[in-house]
Amino acid sequence: MNQLLKTKIKIVGTLGPSSADPKMIEKMLNQGLTVARINMSHGDFPTHAGVIKNARTAAAKAKRPLALLQDLSGPKIRIGDFDTEDVTLVNGEKIVLTTEPMPAGNVARVHVNYPKLPKEVEVGMHIYLNDGKQKLLVEKITDTDIHTKIIAGGTIKGRRGVNVPDADLSISSLTAKDKKDLKWGLDQGFDFVTLSFVRNAKDIHDLRKLIPKERKIAIVAKIETKFAIENLDEIIDAADVIMVARGDLAIEMPLEKVPLLQKRIIKMANLKGKPVITATQMLDSMRIATVPTRAEVADIANAILDGTDAIMLSDETTIGNHPDRAIEIMTQVAREIENDPYFVSQQGIWDFKPRNTCDGVSRSIARNVAPSNAKAIVALSESGHTGRMVARYRPQVPILVLTPNKETFNKMLVVYGCEPILIKSVKNVTEAQTAAKKIILERGLGKAGDTFILAAGIPFGSSGSTNMMIVETI
Repeated sequence: MNQLLKTKIKIVGTLGPSSADPKMIEKMLNQGLTVARINMSHGDFPTHAGVIKNARTAAAKAKRPLALLQDLSGPKIRIGDFDTEDVTLVNGEKIVLTTEPMPAGNVARVHVNYPKLPKEVEVGMHIYLNDGKQKLLVEKITDTDIHTKIIAGGTIKGRRGVNVPDADLSISSLTAKDKKDLKWGLDQGFDFVTLSFVRNAKDIHDLRKLIPKERKIAIVAKIETKFAIENLDEIIDAADVIMVARGDLAIEMPLEKVPLLQKRIIKMANLKGKPVITATQMLDSMRIATVPTRAEVADIANAILDGTDAIMLSDETTIGNHPDRAIEIMTQVAREIENDPYFVSQQGIWDFKPRNTCDGVSRSIARNVAPSNAKAIVALSESGHTGRMVARYRPQVPILVLTPNKETFNKMLVVYGCEPILIKSVKNVTEAQTAAKKIILERGLGKAGDTFILAAGIPFGSSGSTNMMIVETI
């Protein structure tokens, strides 16, 4: 795409034991990594701080931009330990989940760490264990015990997760641990913070209240519950970024519904100009293998065709054998899709009727790229709003987002097709035109006599008011 970013699609990679070394992170950056995710479900503050330091060192050495994403753990209900390393649950047999303290469980009875669970489930509901691998049917409930029948058994170890898709659990999306982690994360200077198991807009608002107004950290809403799907519209409005978290979503919802839900979530986020990340097992086989499966390549391609802004890796880069190779594969697939005529013809929200001035102007900017033979779109933006609104239409030229704010610069590293560039504040159109021409020439995107499109909100310095388009000649 350009000098700094290898694809229009942005790539989020989770850092962990396999990718904590600055040399490995530098390799990942050179392959196309733009956002580094720190998963707060694992590790401790000193370990994470060391990884963050290494990531920043690697980015400086590679001379590539890198944003940081803190992924809060969220409320995870878990079973307790067993008296052996693992047990085998047999179809048709019974097992009791109890809130009573017990030193270790067994094949017939095991502790569950959520005291309210017996009051919030009902007979006939299904309970899933171990990322959905085991399925239980609730047959009887007492004050402390949930008596279940094993519908889908198998071998399971202790401390595995518990999901109850049909229960409206009162557990907060923001736990005491999350609040502690958030406070630490604010000191570390994260650009994004991810809220797990979001159910409604209130969850987003509650998190935002804990973030000082002077901190412009973006909130990522993970869509992974049945209730999030029911409240999707209000969640997208409240959040800054959306994540299609297919792991838990495929437990909370029937597995076969997830592909269409992915398309629906992405489309709704596109319409509102909210960046969307698609996550979970995109290259799962590459935890070990150096070559992905055909299905994994198709999965990446289809997420891009769906309109996602970014694609994400988890175990592939945290504990996988080839973190840099996994990033390389994502980049190769993205390039192929982005340069294909079919992709070009299918992209954008052209069937969406503009609702206001911003929609109309951003649509006109994208629509005028081909007739004007523009080499680039230059968006002047304090908050990144103009870049996001134009990117919805997936124009096939670089979108250079000129901003005086480092926070905005980093946030654009998750938006499709946008290359952020730090500049000094401009006060008028003349200064904007001069800055845009200089940057296009410096980056070799155009020469004297070529055209580009300048987009901004007037008056300069205001946020969220895309209302100006100029077709300019260098």
